[in-house]
Amino acid sequence: MMKVLVTLDIPEVGIELLKAEGCEVTIWKEIPPMSPLKLITAAKQHDALLCGSPDKIDSNFLNECSHLYVISQFAAGYDNINLSEATKVGIPVGNAPKAMSKSTGDISFALMLAVSRKMFFQHKRIISGDWGHFVPKAFLGMELHGKTLGVFGLGSIGFEMAKRCKGAYDMDILYSNRSNNPKAEDELGARLVGLDELLAQSDVVSVHCSLNDQTRGLFNMECFKKMKKSSIFINSSRGPVHNEEDLTEALTKGIIWGAGLDVTNPEPMDKNNPLLLMENVAVTPHLGSTTAEARNEMSRLAAQNIISFKRGEKIPNFLNPEVLSN
Repeated sequence: MMKVLVTLDIPEVGIELLKAEGCEVTIWKEIPPMSPLKLITAAKQHDALLCGSPDKIDSNFLNECSHLYVISQFAAGYDNINLSEATKVGIPVGNAPKAMSKSTGDISFALMLAVSRKMFFQHKRIISGDWGHFVPKAFLGMELHGKTLGVFGLGSIGFEMAKRCKGAYDMDILYSNRSNNPKAEDELGARLVGLDELLAQSDVVSVHCSLNDQTRGLFNMECFKKMKKSSIFINSSRGPVHNEEDLTEALTKGIIWGAGLDVTNPEPMDKNNPLLLMENVAVTPHLGSTTAEARNEMSRLAAQNIISFKRGEKIPNFLNPEVLSN
Protein backbone atom coordinates (compact mmCIF):
# COMPACT_ATOMS: atom_id res chain seq x y z
CA MET A 1 0.00 0.00 0.00
CA MET A 2 1.35 3.43 -0.96
CA LYS A 3 0.99 6.12 1.71
CA VAL A 4 0.25 9.52 0.16
CA LEU A 5 0.57 12.83 2.01
CA VAL A 6 -1.70 15.56 0.60
CA THR A 7 -0.68 18.97 1.93
CA LEU A 8 -3.86 20.83 0.94
CA ASP A 9 -7.57 20.13 1.35
CA ILE A 10 -8.08 19.53 -2.37
CA PRO A 11 -11.38 18.54 -4.07
CA GLU A 12 -12.49 14.98 -3.42
CA VAL A 13 -12.08 13.95 -7.07
CA GLY A 14 -8.37 13.26 -6.65
CA ILE A 15 -8.67 11.85 -3.14
CA GLU A 16 -11.25 9.29 -4.22
CA LEU A 17 -9.10 8.24 -7.17
CA LEU A 18 -6.14 7.64 -4.86
CA LYS A 19 -8.24 5.66 -2.41
CA ALA A 20 -9.78 3.59 -5.20
CA GLU A 21 -6.23 2.73 -6.25
CA GLY A 22 -5.59 1.34 -2.77
CA CYS A 23 -3.54 4.27 -1.47
CA GLU A 24 -3.61 5.31 2.16
CA VAL A 25 -4.21 9.07 2.08
CA THR A 26 -3.38 11.63 4.78
CA ILE A 27 -4.72 15.16 4.20
CA TRP A 28 -3.53 18.34 5.91
CA LYS A 29 -6.76 20.37 6.21
CA GLU A 30 -5.55 23.16 8.45
CA ILE A 31 -4.78 26.75 7.47
CA PRO A 32 -2.04 27.93 7.18
CA PRO A 33 -0.01 25.24 5.39
CA MET A 34 2.50 23.08 7.24
CA SER A 35 5.76 24.68 8.29
CA PRO A 36 8.87 23.35 6.51
CA LEU A 37 9.77 21.28 9.59
CA LYS A 38 6.28 19.80 9.91
CA LEU A 39 6.24 19.04 6.21
CA ILE A 40 9.51 17.14 6.43
CA THR A 41 8.38 15.26 9.54
CA ALA A 42 5.08 14.26 7.94
CA ALA A 43 6.61 13.36 4.58
CA LYS A 44 9.03 10.95 6.26
CA GLN A 45 6.01 8.84 7.21
CA HIS A 46 4.75 8.60 3.62
CA ASP A 47 5.77 7.23 0.25
CA ALA A 48 4.41 9.95 -2.03
CA LEU A 49 3.63 13.66 -1.78
CA LEU A 50 0.82 15.64 -3.36
CA CYS A 51 1.72 19.24 -2.65
CA GLY A 52 0.81 22.80 -3.64
CA SER A 53 2.45 26.12 -4.41
CA PRO A 54 2.65 27.19 -0.73
CA ASP A 55 4.90 24.21 0.07
CA LYS A 56 8.65 24.76 -0.01
CA ILE A 57 10.05 21.71 -1.76
CA ASP A 58 13.67 22.90 -1.65
CA SER A 59 16.99 21.08 -1.52
CA ASN A 60 16.76 20.66 2.24
CA PHE A 61 13.33 19.00 2.01
CA LEU A 62 14.36 16.80 -0.90
CA ASN A 63 17.51 15.54 0.78
CA GLU A 64 15.65 14.91 4.03
CA CYS A 65 12.87 13.10 2.14
CA SER A 66 14.81 11.43 -0.66
CA HIS A 67 12.90 8.22 0.12
CA LEU A 68 9.77 9.59 -1.62
CA TYR A 69 8.81 7.64 -4.71
CA VAL A 70 7.03 10.51 -6.45
CA ILE A 71 5.92 14.13 -5.96
CA SER A 72 2.87 15.60 -7.68
CA GLN A 73 2.06 19.31 -7.71
CA PHE A 74 -1.52 20.59 -7.37
CA ALA A 75 -0.80 23.42 -9.82
CA ALA A 76 0.59 24.10 -13.25
CA GLY A 77 3.44 26.23 -11.94
CA TYR A 78 6.17 24.54 -9.92
CA ASP A 79 8.61 27.30 -8.96
CA ASN A 80 8.26 26.15 -5.32
CA ILE A 81 9.98 22.87 -6.26
CA ASN A 82 13.73 22.55 -6.78
CA LEU A 83 13.38 20.38 -9.85
CA SER A 84 17.09 19.88 -10.45
CA GLU A 85 17.57 18.69 -6.88
CA ALA A 86 14.59 16.34 -7.16
CA THR A 87 16.20 14.85 -10.24
CA LYS A 88 19.52 14.57 -8.45
CA VAL A 89 18.03 12.59 -5.56
CA GLY A 90 15.95 10.47 -7.95
CA ILE A 91 12.38 11.66 -7.29
CA PRO A 92 10.02 11.95 -10.29
CA VAL A 93 7.89 15.11 -10.23
CA GLY A 94 4.59 15.78 -12.01
CA ASN A 95 2.22 18.75 -12.15
CA ALA A 96 -1.33 19.61 -13.23
CA PRO A 97 -1.10 21.77 -16.37
CA LYS A 98 -3.87 23.17 -18.58
CA ALA A 99 -6.60 22.47 -16.00
CA MET A 100 -6.95 26.20 -15.32
CA SER A 101 -6.27 27.58 -18.79
CA LYS A 102 -9.83 28.73 -19.43
CA SER A 103 -10.45 30.04 -15.91
CA THR A 104 -7.18 31.99 -15.86
CA GLY A 105 -7.87 33.28 -19.36
CA ASP A 106 -11.20 34.57 -18.00
CA ILE A 107 -9.49 36.34 -15.10
CA SER A 108 -6.95 37.99 -17.39
CA PHE A 109 -9.69 39.19 -19.74
CA ALA A 110 -11.82 40.40 -16.84
CA LEU A 111 -8.92 42.36 -15.36
CA MET A 112 -8.26 44.03 -18.72
CA LEU A 113 -11.88 45.09 -18.99
CA ALA A 114 -12.03 46.22 -15.35
CA VAL A 115 -8.93 48.37 -15.75
CA SER A 116 -10.07 49.87 -19.04
CA ARG A 117 -13.26 51.19 -17.38
CA LYS A 118 -11.83 51.78 -13.88
CA MET A 119 -14.44 49.43 -12.43
CA PHE A 120 -12.78 48.61 -9.12
CA PHE A 121 -12.15 52.29 -8.38
CA GLN A 122 -15.70 53.25 -9.36
CA HIS A 123 -17.11 50.54 -7.10
CA LYS A 124 -15.15 52.00 -4.18
CA ARG A 125 -16.68 55.44 -4.93
CA ILE A 126 -20.14 54.00 -4.40
CA ILE A 127 -19.12 52.41 -1.08
CA SER A 128 -17.56 55.66 0.13
CA GLY A 129 -20.65 57.69 -0.83
CA ASP A 130 -18.78 59.56 -3.56
CA TRP A 131 -21.22 58.81 -6.40
CA GLY A 132 -22.21 62.39 -7.09
CA HIS A 133 -23.36 64.45 -10.04
CA PHE A 134 -22.73 63.60 -13.68
CA VAL A 135 -19.43 65.10 -14.85
CA PRO A 136 -18.83 64.57 -18.59
CA LYS A 137 -15.02 64.51 -18.46
CA ALA A 138 -14.51 62.68 -15.17
CA PHE A 139 -13.17 59.13 -14.74
CA LEU A 140 -12.94 58.39 -18.44
CA GLY A 141 -11.83 54.93 -19.47
CA MET A 142 -10.82 53.53 -22.84
CA GLU A 143 -12.42 51.29 -25.44
CA LEU A 144 -10.63 48.10 -26.43
CA HIS A 145 -12.07 47.41 -29.87
CA GLY A 146 -9.40 47.17 -32.54
CA LYS A 147 -6.52 47.63 -30.12
CA THR A 148 -3.38 45.47 -30.02
CA LEU A 149 -2.81 42.74 -27.43
CA GLY A 150 0.74 41.64 -26.70
CA VAL A 151 1.02 38.24 -25.01
CA PHE A 152 4.27 37.38 -23.28
CA GLY A 153 4.27 33.58 -23.02
CA LEU A 154 1.65 32.28 -25.42
CA GLY A 155 0.97 28.85 -23.99
CA SER A 156 -2.47 27.46 -23.22
CA ILE A 157 -3.46 30.31 -20.88
CA GLY A 158 -2.06 33.01 -23.14
CA PHE A 159 -3.96 31.46 -26.03
CA GLU A 160 -7.24 31.62 -24.08
CA MET A 161 -6.63 35.31 -23.32
CA ALA A 162 -5.78 36.04 -26.95
CA LYS A 163 -8.85 34.14 -28.19
CA ARG A 164 -11.14 36.21 -25.96
CA CYS A 165 -9.57 39.48 -27.06
CA LYS A 166 -9.78 38.55 -30.73
CA GLY A 167 -13.37 37.37 -30.48
CA ALA A 168 -14.76 40.15 -28.31
CA TYR A 169 -12.83 43.16 -29.58
CA ASP A 170 -11.17 42.07 -32.83
CA MET A 171 -7.80 42.93 -31.32
CA ASP A 172 -4.58 42.36 -33.24
CA ILE A 173 -2.44 39.74 -31.49
CA LEU A 174 1.32 39.98 -31.01
CA TYR A 175 3.23 37.46 -28.94
CA SER A 176 6.71 36.87 -27.63
CA ASN A 177 7.69 33.25 -27.02
CA ARG A 178 10.64 30.89 -27.00
CA SER A 179 9.11 29.27 -30.08
CA ASN A 180 6.30 30.03 -32.49
CA ASN A 181 2.70 28.98 -31.85
CA PRO A 182 1.22 27.76 -35.18
CA LYS A 183 -2.28 27.36 -33.72
CA ALA A 184 -2.39 30.98 -32.55
CA GLU A 185 -1.02 32.16 -35.89
CA ASP A 186 -3.55 30.14 -37.89
CA GLU A 187 -6.65 30.75 -35.77
CA LEU A 188 -6.01 34.24 -34.40
CA GLY A 189 -3.61 35.78 -36.88
CA ALA A 190 -1.06 36.15 -34.09
CA ARG A 191 2.39 37.40 -35.01
CA LEU A 192 5.63 36.41 -33.25
CA VAL A 193 7.80 39.42 -32.32
CA GLY A 194 10.65 40.22 -29.96
CA LEU A 195 9.91 41.61 -26.52
CA ASP A 196 10.91 45.18 -27.39
CA GLU A 197 8.53 45.28 -30.35
CA LEU A 198 5.77 43.72 -28.31
CA LEU A 199 6.16 46.39 -25.61
CA ALA A 200 6.28 49.24 -28.10
CA GLN A 201 3.31 48.16 -30.25
CA SER A 202 0.84 46.76 -27.70
CA ASP A 203 -2.05 48.60 -26.10
CA VAL A 204 -2.39 45.74 -23.61
CA VAL A 205 0.57 43.63 -22.46
CA SER A 206 -0.60 40.39 -20.84
CA VAL A 207 1.94 38.16 -19.09
CA HIS A 208 1.48 34.37 -19.01
CA CYS A 209 5.02 33.01 -18.65
CA SER A 210 6.47 30.68 -16.04
CA LEU A 211 8.64 32.03 -13.23
CA ASN A 212 12.30 31.21 -13.69
CA ASP A 213 15.70 32.89 -13.57
CA GLN A 214 15.07 34.57 -16.92
CA THR A 215 11.61 35.96 -16.09
CA ARG A 216 12.03 36.91 -12.42
CA GLY A 217 11.74 40.70 -12.23
CA LEU A 218 11.71 40.96 -16.03
CA PHE A 219 8.93 43.53 -16.14
CA ASN A 220 10.69 46.44 -14.50
CA MET A 221 11.01 50.15 -15.16
CA GLU A 222 13.12 49.50 -18.25
CA CYS A 223 10.24 47.50 -19.76
CA PHE A 224 7.51 49.90 -18.64
CA LYS A 225 9.33 52.81 -20.30
CA LYS A 226 9.22 50.91 -23.59
CA MET A 227 5.43 50.59 -23.41
CA LYS A 228 2.89 53.12 -24.68
CA LYS A 229 1.80 55.73 -22.14
CA SER A 230 -1.76 54.65 -22.91
CA SER A 231 -1.06 50.94 -22.31
CA ILE A 232 -2.39 48.45 -19.76
CA PHE A 233 -0.19 45.85 -18.05
CA ILE A 234 -1.82 42.54 -17.03
CA ASN A 235 -0.11 39.82 -14.97
CA SER A 236 -1.86 36.55 -14.09
CA SER A 237 1.28 34.37 -14.09
CA ARG A 238 3.48 34.87 -11.00
CA GLY A 239 3.98 38.00 -8.92
CA PRO A 240 7.80 38.03 -9.01
CA VAL A 241 7.70 38.32 -12.82
CA HIS A 242 7.06 42.05 -12.33
CA ASN A 243 8.90 44.50 -10.10
CA GLU A 244 6.09 45.91 -7.99
CA GLU A 245 7.93 49.05 -6.88
CA ASP A 246 8.73 49.88 -10.49
CA LEU A 247 5.15 49.17 -11.54
CA THR A 248 3.81 51.48 -8.83
CA GLU A 249 6.18 54.24 -9.95
CA ALA A 250 5.32 53.72 -13.62
CA LEU A 251 1.61 54.10 -12.86
CA THR A 252 2.11 57.06 -10.51
CA LYS A 253 4.20 58.98 -13.08
CA GLY A 254 1.98 58.10 -16.04
CA ILE A 255 4.63 56.02 -17.77
CA ILE A 256 1.86 53.47 -18.43
CA TRP A 257 -1.89 53.99 -18.12
CA GLY A 258 -3.17 51.07 -16.03
CA ALA A 259 -2.56 47.62 -14.58
CA GLY A 260 -4.54 44.51 -13.72
CA LEU A 261 -2.95 41.98 -11.37
CA ASP A 262 -4.12 38.55 -10.26
CA VAL A 263 -0.69 37.95 -8.74
CA THR A 264 1.39 40.22 -6.56
CA ASN A 265 4.85 40.33 -5.02
CA PRO A 266 4.66 39.38 -2.22
CA GLU A 267 1.45 37.42 -1.69
CA PRO A 268 -0.75 38.18 0.07
CA MET A 269 -0.59 41.88 -0.78
CA ASP A 270 -0.51 44.36 2.10
CA LYS A 271 -3.91 46.01 2.52
CA ASN A 272 -2.22 49.42 2.50
CA ASN A 273 -0.43 48.87 -0.81
CA PRO A 274 -0.81 52.08 -2.86
CA LEU A 275 -1.79 50.07 -5.95
CA LEU A 276 -5.13 49.30 -4.28
CA LEU A 277 -6.04 52.99 -4.23
CA MET A 278 -5.15 53.82 -7.82
CA GLU A 279 -7.87 54.77 -10.27
CA ASN A 280 -6.53 52.68 -13.17
CA VAL A 281 -5.64 49.52 -11.26
CA ALA A 282 -7.55 46.29 -10.55
CA VAL A 283 -6.11 43.64 -8.22
CA THR A 284 -7.56 40.21 -7.43
CA PRO A 285 -6.13 37.74 -4.86
CA HIS A 286 -4.73 35.05 -7.21
CA LEU A 287 -8.10 33.84 -8.47
CA GLY A 288 -6.91 32.31 -11.75
CA SER A 289 -7.94 28.73 -11.01
CA THR A 290 -10.85 29.42 -8.65
CA THR A 291 -13.65 27.64 -10.46
CA ALA A 292 -15.08 24.29 -9.41
CA GLU A 293 -14.27 22.88 -12.83
CA ALA A 294 -10.62 23.95 -12.77
CA ARG A 295 -9.94 22.83 -9.21
CA ASN A 296 -11.59 19.44 -9.79
CA GLU A 297 -9.43 18.89 -12.86
CA MET A 298 -6.29 19.97 -10.99
CA SER A 299 -7.14 17.44 -8.29
CA ARG A 300 -7.67 14.69 -10.85
CA LEU A 301 -4.45 15.41 -12.73
CA ALA A 302 -2.35 15.61 -9.57
CA ALA A 303 -3.74 12.30 -8.34
CA GLN A 304 -3.28 10.64 -11.71
CA ASN A 305 0.46 11.35 -11.67
CA ILE A 306 0.80 9.31 -8.48
CA ILE A 307 -1.54 6.56 -9.67
CA SER A 308 0.34 6.15 -12.95
CA PHE A 309 3.65 5.89 -11.10
CA LYS A 310 2.18 3.31 -8.73
CA ARG A 311 1.04 1.23 -11.72
CA GLY A 312 4.47 1.41 -13.31
CA GLU A 313 3.14 3.60 -16.11
CA LYS A 314 4.55 6.84 -17.48
CA ILE A 315 3.59 9.86 -15.38
CA PRO A 316 1.16 11.87 -17.56
CA ASN A 317 2.58 15.29 -16.70
CA PHE A 318 6.23 14.46 -16.12
CA LEU A 319 8.42 17.48 -15.31
CA ASN A 320 11.78 15.71 -14.97
CA PRO A 321 11.76 12.58 -17.16
CA GLU A 322 15.57 12.66 -17.09
CA VAL A 323 15.29 11.26 -13.56
CA LEU A 324 14.68 7.87 -15.18
CA SER A 325 18.26 7.80 -16.46
CA ASN A 326 19.40 7.94 -12.83
